[in-house]
Amino acid sequence: MLRLELRPQASRLWTWASPLLALAITVILGILLFAALGKDPVRGLQMFFWEPLKSTYAVGELMVKATPLLLIALGLAVCFRSNVWNIGAEGQFVIGAVCAGGVALLADKTTGGWILPMVLLAGVFGGMLWAGLTALLRDRFNANEILVSLMLVYVAIMVLSYLVYGPWKDPAGYNFPQTKTFEKVTQIPRLMSGSRVHLGLLIALAGAALLWVFLFRTRAGFAQQVGGLAPMAARYAGFSSRQALWTALLVSGGAAGLAGALEVSGPIGQLTPYVPAGYGFAAIIVAFVGRLHPLGMVLSAVLMSMFYIGGELAQSRLGLPKSITGVFQGLLLFCLLACDTLVAYRLRWGTARKGQGA
Repeated sequence: MLRLELRPQASRLWTWASPLLALAITVILGILLFAALGKDPVRGLQMFFWEPLKSTYAVGELMVKATPLLLIALGLAVCFRSNVWNIGAEGQFVIGAVCAGGVALLADKTTGGWILPMVLLAGVFGGMLWAGLTALLRDRFNANEILVSLMLVYVAIMVLSYLVYGPWKDPAGYNFPQTKTFEKVTQIPRLMSGSRVHLGLLIALAGAALLWVFLFRTRAGFAQQVGGLAPMAARYAGFSSRQALWTALLVSGGAAGLAGALEVSGPIGQLTPYVPAGYGFAAIIVAFVGRLHPLGMVLSAVLMSMFYIGGELAQSRLGLPKSITGVFQGLLLFCLLACDTLVAYRLRWGTARKGQGA
């Protein structure tokens, strides 16, 4: 009989091996899924794991998808390490895009290059403002931040829809719900010709390095984690759990808002109802698959962007539904949750001891 036995202490090996095992199980389940849908499993796996890597342009598109995922995940890691459950990064992403778009729409042919930093800062402040609403309600009224941040996602989408269907709609856009295309001076510079990879990739990688320093090399980072995980111990040590709450949500909201600003000033180039792409929710998976560690999140952001691109290719080339991307993301998350059992428990063969459950 196979049973679980509690480890004396958490396994460092399985802390990092668990995501790899989860990925392997996800691939196996994906093969079974393709077979059940009547598709060639080898061809299906090619869509997800080979096509996004087979050319320079494909790798560039991979980096374009990975950039917002990584930025949002970095901010969420600060929240989750502080025991603050921000589930509404998608809404902060959208409001960041809206605020950045509002500044970008002020530009004209004569506007100088100073407008681009203003566009990005507007996105950061927009995301921080939206996350600050959650922090305020949690701080003053002890509202559940999970529910508040999640509900604010739908409010943010409604704000975006009102603007692109109403006052910000392009009068020369043939009645499509979108703003005019932003002036070139407001668009984020690209890193190479013939590719959509932009400066945001370097910003995201710099953010990962800064987060590593903050979390593991500064007193403020230590206080941030203690303040969220053990409020009583934090107060005894002179740390503020209230400050940890506000810092976590403002950093997370600012990172998501910056991702939104980079998205609309980069690949999209305007505001449309399709700005919400699910990055805020997918970044939760990125954060946990990456073990809330900056380096791990860099790798998991690339993996998750492969799922996005693979899902689009499977839809267009294999005739699979659009939801196949979400299916793979969900499979990875559930497999990770199952495999994480091995961090605290080991598998043993044999009968359970008397008085001990199996």
